[in-house]
Amino acid sequence: MSDEVWRRAEVESPCVKVCVIHPRARICTGCYRTVDEIAAWSRLSAEERAAVMADLPSRAGLLRQRRGGRAGRKQE
Repeated sequence: MSDEVWRRAEVESPCVKVCVIHPRARICTGCYRTVDEIAAWSRLSAEERAAVMADLPSRAGLLRQRRGGRAGRKQE
């Protein structure tokens, strides 16, 4: 499949094609946008998209990776 569908000059997007919504944070684990931001993205102005994109790096810390097994247990 061609990546041309992902390249649209009129709408800049932070999408990295890892579309998984964190169940509690309601943030995409790939691009860190909220569900509402993803849904409205094509309707946002360039300025609104730029503001969201500037905020995305700070959201990475909101998602903590869960680990299973022994590593997932709290060590005291």
